[in-house]
Amino acid sequence: MGIVVNLEGGKRDAASIKELVDLTAADMGRVNELILSKAGSDVQMIPEVANHLISSGGKRLRPMLTLAAAQMFGYEGEGHVRLATAVEFMHTATLLHDDVVDESGMRRGKKTARMIWGNQASVLVGDFLLGQAFRMMVEVGSLEALDILSTAASIIAEGEVMQLAAAKNLDTTEDEHFAVIKAKTAALFSAAAEVGPVVAGAARTDRTALRSYGMNLGLAFQLIDDALDYGGSSSDLGKNVGDDFREGKVTLPVILAYRRGTEQERAFWKKAIEENDADDAALEKGIGLLARHAAISDTIGRARHFGEIARDALAPLPATPQKSALVDVIDFCISRVN
Repeated sequence: MGIVVNLEGGKRDAASIKELVDLTAADMGRVNELILSKAGSDVQMIPEVANHLISSGGKRLRPMLTLAAAQMFGYEGEGHVRLATAVEFMHTATLLHDDVVDESGMRRGKKTARMIWGNQASVLVGDFLLGQAFRMMVEVGSLEALDILSTAASIIAEGEVMQLAAAKNLDTTEDEHFAVIKAKTAALFSAAAEVGPVVAGAARTDRTALRSYGMNLGLAFQLIDDALDYGGSSSDLGKNVGDDFREGKVTLPVILAYRRGTEQERAFWKKAIEENDADDAALEKGIGLLARHAAISDTIGRARHFGEIARDALAPLPATPQKSALVDVIDFCISRVN
């Protein structure tokens, strides 16, 4: 049973990443070639598992951020292609590991790698992709870029452990949840955006602007995902609607509804989240409680707030097609629920 609710009317057609896609198309062609090359191995299972996820779709937004941010400052070398590929491999490795930790069955409309090859293969192939990512960072020869991306890898792992520690804990605060998503999701967006100006030799203020842009875009992106889990579609979300609920994840909509609810409603959330009583009927009831306490609309409101911070971070930079495209990304990410 798929339960889909309309969050805030119809989707806006205006919000699009077409300009970003067009500007980075040539470079993304080289990224895709490098992805196929670096995902190869004489160990047959490695390319099978890697290509299962790599070829399953996804907009490859993070590497496009790296490419556009490098272009914005006039970069003409090849380092940004390797860094963008490294970013995508880091993201793919995270997804492989996430699906094991979350025991997920679907990813981007297909069975997860763990469902086909098992948990061990998924974890080990994720490790292989991380290793390849670091090799490409070293090949670029920028210690600063290596520092940024390796730091992000550590922060992402910390975020995973933080989320594991907070699993099924309805006493999780809003600040604690923001700390998790800042580490798990926003850190890679931030690093992806910052390494572009770094490899282009841009000024430190420009680097800082792109780092802030990426961090706040990542926070907005994840909060919209939190909202979509209770009212989007599988195509928007890249996984089954209601997966967060069924996995007992305490995301921002649940935190808000739980804190604002009656004693009886909090008892429902405890049973659903902490005791795994999360069937379709419980999901439908949960969606009703989220609506009653404006938990979805307030989550979207917080996403818009971070989107505005991202927009302001770019404001002082000179007007370029790449800057315009990066601003469009903010609107696109948030418009997924509009």
